[in-house]
Amino acid sequence: MNLISGVDITSGALTAQKIRLDIVAQNIANAQTTRTPEGGPYQRKIISFENELVKRAGGASLETVTVSGITNDKAPGQAVYNPQHPDAGPDGTVMMPNVNLAFEMVDLITASRAYEANLSVVKNARSLAMKALEIGK
Repeated sequence: MNLISGVDITSGALTAQKIRLDIVAQNIANAQTTRTPEGGPYQRKIISFENELVKRAGGASLETVTVSGITNDKAPGQAVYNPQHPDAGPDGTVMMPNVNLAFEMVDLITASRAYEANLSVVKNARSLAMKALEIGK
């Protein structure tokens, strides 16, 4: 039984979920940003995961999760009538970001739960290793 390989797999998942949490936080922080350096309103970021086959020196191969890419959501934002806004067009409407805070909060909760679950695996592996060392005494 090799506990280290299990921790290696889980570390990849922890890294992927941390990046997911960072992207969700960025989306929430920019939910009202109507002007970006690229021009136009902020575009919601979407993260994609993929399995990665990790070759081990011992001949066994393992699968872990990695981030395959971060892309912009192509859905249009909402047009809001606010003629006093500095980014309002000639008709008085402002294009808002395509960030839905309810969806982002759900993503935030699921990512944090996945992170906690993977962290629990690492803690259990550590506990098993300590128990194994105690048996060897």
